Amino acid sequence: MNDVTTKPEIELLSDLIRRASITPHDAGCQQLLIERLDALGFECETMIFGDTTNLWARRGSDAPVLCFAGHTDVVPPGDTSEWSTDPFEPTIKDGQMYGRGAADMKSGLASMIVAIERFLQENESHAGSIALLITSDEEGRARDGTLKVMETLTARGEAIDWCVIGEPSSQESLGDLIRVGRRGSLSGMLTVSGIQGHVAYPHLADNPIRRFAPVLAELHNIEWDLGNEYFPPTSFQVVNIQSGIGAPNVTPSELSARFNFRYSTEWEHESLQKRVHEVFDAHDFDYDLRWHLSGKPFLTEKGKLTNAVVQAVAEIVGSEPELSTGGGTSDGRFISPAGVDVVELGPVSASIHKIDEHVNIDDVVRLTSMYQRIMELML
Repeated sequence: MNDVTTKPEIELLSDLIRRASITPHDAGCQQLLIERLDALGFECETMIFGDTTNLWARRGSDAPVLCFAGHTDVVPPGDTSEWSTDPFEPTIKDGQMYGRGAADMKSGLASMIVAIERFLQENESHAGSIALLITSDEEGRARDGTLKVMETLTARGEAIDWCVIGEPSSQESLGDLIRVGRRGSLSGMLTVSGIQGHVAYPHLADNPIRRFAPVLAELHNIEWDLGNEYFPPTSFQVVNIQSGIGAPNVTPSELSARFNFRYSTEWEHESLQKRVHEVFDAHDFDYDLRWHLSGKPFLTEKGKLTNAVVQAVAEIVGSEPELSTGGGTSDGRFISPAGVDVVELGPVSASIHKIDEHVNIDDVVRLTSMYQRIMELML
């Protein structure tokens, strides 16, 4: 009986976890991948923007280009005393590999590399090209990573046709869900101005909390849309409200708040901003509102890539995945606008960003087979 812990993807995953690549630092992870890719005939290009290390690797010069994408950076482990194991020392217990980044998303990277190695052993003269786009700032500001690499590729006329991202897309079991798009993310940073005063003399003051309260209620009660065939309804959430000077008998002079829309393709971000300003302007208060667009919604409709991913998953696990656009944002928001079909397929997401993050090692092996099968079907 084979020991799954000696599988090359598990050994590579262990080596990656040992590198404490807390965003935006790569900590040598990409060099580890480059050593494997060089041996396969890839042309590897390191792109450094700011404090972010990126890798663009490509084998072949012909179209179509099938790209695997992901990130080497991880979120901080938090209080390491709360972990049952050292977060940067890979530990296998009861069939699970523990360590920061085990699920998000070093297992995806390990499976990609080994899948490519196996595919090329049998298909050295494959059609098209295979590429990898790896960044070290997906978990951080995401300004100097995939976004900058895509800008560079576009400027020099280098195109990607299809992209598989190894984000942990699965929910309950490997391959039960794949992401074929993501909602847009639009944040508002609000400041409401008033006049500070004594609580006993409200007529001599202008309380910004009182001014904003009915506006906040209205925003929560608006039915922004009903979603559509591919996307759930747009959601509005307030993530922070601050006001007050710390005294119980003083009304404040200012209120600050931050809110976020996760919006569907029923909206453009400009029209959504306009609708919010219409609500604000209908009320009598002095405000300043700044916007930050993290990413526009994108969707990969059914076609060759989605068909190949669905078939690969079904062949390995015995059932077809659900096609979803839920969840947060991913770097797919930077890749899709270039006309790229993007699908996210990775391990179960239940433990990501948590204490004792882990991944099922059998799932890592099966994920490798899925990636290999996608290449066989696409190239």
